[in-house]
Amino acid sequence: MGSGVAIVPINGRAVSPVNGVVSTLFKTKHAIGITSDNGAEILIHIGMDTVQLDGEYFTAHIQQGDRVTIGQLLVEFDIEKIKEARYDVTTPVIITNSTVYTEITTAQGKVKEKDPLIILDIQAKDNIA
Repeated sequence: MGSGVAIVPINGRAVSPVNGVVSTLFKTKHAIGITSDNGAEILIHIGMDTVQLDGEYFTAHIQQGDRVTIGQLLVEFDIEKIKEARYDVTTPVIITNSTVYTEITTAQGKVKEKDPLIILDIQAKDNIA
């Protein structure tokens, strides 16, 4: 699928890590695709196997095609209810077009909303070694 990180959320909020456009919002609201202004294609998948909840415990605050900014609330979700239903809330954030980047650096340890999570580095195709 691509490179990325997994986050264990402590509050039930998924916020945009970039400025860009919502390219996909699954009808179950558990997963969001965003294309950043810089071309990164990002998938945020809230929880493991949470598609099976069919949208229960998720509230979307965006729609497919919406323009979003860093830190903007995308989806709220009820962590406790999801856990009670026996689902893991670990949330992968994946760069689905990661092969176009020469280096991907991810944050380590605890992060807060709006903290840098993933840094992407692309080498210009016209660079000569």
